[in-house]
Amino acid sequence: MRLALPLTLAAACLALACGARDSDCPPAPAAALVATPVTAPAAPAPVPKPERFDVAAIDAYVAAQVERKGFVGLSLAIVRDGEVVLARGYGKASLESGAPATIDTAFAIGSVTKQFTCASALLLAEDGRLTLEDRVATFYPELTRAADISLYDVLSNVSGYPDYYPLDFVDERMQGPIDPDALLRQYASGPLDFDPGTRYSYSNTGFVLAGRVVERLAGEPFAAFLQRRIFAPAGMQRSSFQPAPGTPGLAAGHTSFALGEPTAARPEASGWMHAAGAIYSTATDLARWDLALMQGKLLRPESWRRMITPRTLTTGDATDYGCGVGVARRQGETVVSHSGAVSGFLAWNAMIPRTRSAVILLVNADHVDGATLHGELLSLLIDADRPLPKITGDAPREVALALFKQMQAGTIDRGLLGEAFSRHLGDERLREAAPRLAALGEPTVVVERIGERGGMQVAVLRFNFTGSSARVLLYRSPDGKVQELLLLRD
Repeated sequence: MRLALPLTLAAACLALACGARDSDCPPAPAAALVATPVTAPAAPAPVPKPERFDVAAIDAYVAAQVERKGFVGLSLAIVRDGEVVLARGYGKASLESGAPATIDTAFAIGSVTKQFTCASALLLAEDGRLTLEDRVATFYPELTRAADISLYDVLSNVSGYPDYYPLDFVDERMQGPIDPDALLRQYASGPLDFDPGTRYSYSNTGFVLAGRVVERLAGEPFAAFLQRRIFAPAGMQRSSFQPAPGTPGLAAGHTSFALGEPTAARPEASGWMHAAGAIYSTATDLARWDLALMQGKLLRPESWRRMITPRTLTTGDATDYGCGVGVARRQGETVVSHSGAVSGFLAWNAMIPRTRSAVILLVNADHVDGATLHGELLSLLIDADRPLPKITGDAPREVALALFKQMQAGTIDRGLLGEAFSRHLGDERLREAAPRLAALGEPTVVVERIGERGGMQVAVLRFNFTGSSARVLLYRSPDGKVQELLLLRD
């Protein structure tokens, strides 16, 4: 189950902690047919990644990325300060039907389902029906070391039960239906991968187990429990658990073999995903879910804290996984997240609890990188709510490019520089570097993110040359003076 892990957070960058139909036209004269050259239409200008959080710019950028990267369809919702500020579908819900992806199109969310499984167990704990410390033996005594493994162990991926779905394709096993209890007998009755609590290892098996415990104690199917206790209270009107194939409103999944054209993906048969990854939802419904969690509308405060507290191993080491969610620091913020992947679909959901903000991205193709796009949007959102210095002068792209061109020429306008950097960038250094930089030619410039350090604005850019690229860090004080321009091999 590819990407069925908590969202991996990139390390901070260095110092940033870092026309008409032919039949409508009159025939052309013969001479014109000979003399008129045929020219290919100009390629559309690329849409740059926004330098700061701007909803209209983000919308245009995402639409361009869908076209450029070959996404089939995509659904996006962005929440900022408790409000949905962008919700839109892009591309196609299905290549076969040609139907567009809209905000009402439901996508398979894969392992984002695990958030719901954990919340379901916590709701039953609030009801007094169970505790997360209850042993698996209370419910499934026949499973391996059931008396030694708690529900919390399985919900935080430290149980040792082997993962039944560690690969990225639907193999022969999953092409036929399976009863979830039969799945547990097959994959949770043999040797453990490690002693319970001593290691973290992602296991879909544990979440099927947790889902079956919820069903047994609630006395109803998991789908009914989710609808009654989570979907309806959170206002999630277009979400469902394990919907039948062909249900109206569902996106179709797509895949590709060896960089080929996308084709219809064969889904996992009934029973295989269950509480580990069988929910279909929309980006807007997931935004409602995120807000319900962050605003305390679904879980009691102590349950929410339990959910987002990273699990500690018996060795004393902390993991980056809580109860059904990944928990990590990014750009100075705590981010609660999970990604998901089932056949034909990818999903990313990340919450920023302090600002009650979130980015949800759903894709109906499992062969296109959406993680980069989701990460870019998340960084923009986090930076939007961080106090950044106001800088006099031009935008970072223009300043960095102008200084680089001066360095290529071996001269520099020292009035643009802070005193220390001006001394550091001496005339001899400039003369030595100029031929090397000039040989690179003029770059295209991409601003990757803007942050703060020491009261300065720090912009991280990428210079793309023919055959090479470089990372660039531009430090500026509020008066607009450049305190450093750092060029790094990429």
